[in-house]
Amino acid sequence: MMDPTATAATPPMIVQPVVLVGQAVRLEPLTLDHVAALYVAAQDPDTFLYFSADPSVSSDKMRAWVAAVLAARDAGTAQPFAIVALPSGRIVGSTRYFDISSADRHLEIGHTWIAAEVRRTRLNTEAKYLLLRHAFERLGAIRVQLKTDRRNERSQRAIERIGGVLEGILRNHMILENGYVRDSVLYSITDGEWPTVKAALEAKLAAGGAT
Repeated sequence: MMDPTATAATPPMIVQPVVLVGQAVRLEPLTLDHVAALYVAAQDPDTFLYFSADPSVSSDKMRAWVAAVLAARDAGTAQPFAIVALPSGRIVGSTRYFDISSADRHLEIGHTWIAAEVRRTRLNTEAKYLLLRHAFERLGAIRVQLKTDRRNERSQRAIERIGGVLEGILRNHMILENGYVRDSVLYSITDGEWPTVKAALEAKLAAGGAT
């Protein structure tokens, strides 16, 4: 006889390609067709300062970077997006869902980079809002995490402004392409926190949205 107190198994979280559209940004599934525009958008020298690798060095390296991201997508561990500025339709960067755990219903938002001219604008805030809303309200995630290089205080403040809760420091977390051993600062938002975070983000977007 079934235990009457038992609960049904939670179905796995299925993350599939999707287009997410706001007022200032469209997030569309990343493809190799985006390589040339991404290479142009990536040319500010600070863009990949804290990344494990810098694909802006050449168009060939950007193509290899996109191909590696698509391989992770095909393996089911990532779902990458090109970031498109509206209304111009210009490609201005990339972001992704990754470290996807379907069974445990959580994922990470990150590997985000955008062209210098759209940083601290509505576009970045709205992109995070669209990704969070889709994760919690469509995918049924119970946790979304974000992390950044410990040296990248600008990124830390931006994550905090969108509602990320500091969890701690991952010491000696990554070895970057240049050999630097990076500490990472870990943040998260849970499904229980999402309604409050959503309301704050919507208020911020109504007021202009810069992070």
